[in-house]
Amino acid sequence: MKGIAIIPARGGSKRIPRKNSKDFLGKPIISYSILTAINSGLFDEVMVSTDDNEIAEIALRYGAKVPFMRSSLNSQDQSSTIEVIFEVLDWYKKNGVNFEQATCIYPCSPFVNPTLLKESYRRLNELNADVVFPVIAYSHPIQRAFSLGVDNKISPQFDVKNTLGTQFFDKSFHDAGMFYSFGVETLYKTKSLRTENTVAIEVSELHAQDIDNLEDWKLAEIKFKLFMDETI
Repeated sequence: MKGIAIIPARGGSKRIPRKNSKDFLGKPIISYSILTAINSGLFDEVMVSTDDNEIAEIALRYGAKVPFMRSSLNSQDQSSTIEVIFEVLDWYKKNGVNFEQATCIYPCSPFVNPTLLKESYRRLNELNADVVFPVIAYSHPIQRAFSLGVDNKISPQFDVKNTLGTQFFDKSFHDAGMFYSFGVETLYKTKSLRTENTVAIEVSELHAQDIDNLEDWKLAEIKFKLFMDETI
């Protein structure tokens, strides 16, 4: 099947300036996503969607394509991932290139590796899934969560017995924020990366890190140094 890897990387970033091109252990962080996509051997095209000239230059240097610059409409803080994906797929369609499957890999995802991408495609095809993406289990049952009110007074967020041990609660998961693999035709039909036929891959907290601030960045570098040679 003809496939494309889409790496969305706009230039603007409020919490970590120049986040997508920032140095991560010796090279721009986006380069990890690019090289992993290329080395997986899954894709006919590995492209970066960006509105930024520096990011475009980095993408080309590491082997990705930048066939067009992203529109200003899809380069805002509120622009969604799926809008960026459709802009890319529509551009290729208009230029006579159609893809059957695709993966959207976030640019700050150094923990994504070829093994993980290949597993997502195995599940996508063998389970006939609409979308496949990695998830991480919450380390503590969310059913025991508290809200903090005036003077830091606590109030439970859920109506459960907080005296129950953690072993009595089912695991809950959240999106690892690494990538989404999906069938292109199905995405056009559902217009969603979360459907009733979405399948997850559970990954360890040791092999993923959401990077929203400089503390997250430092933690990601520590994890990467310790576990970069391991696979899922």
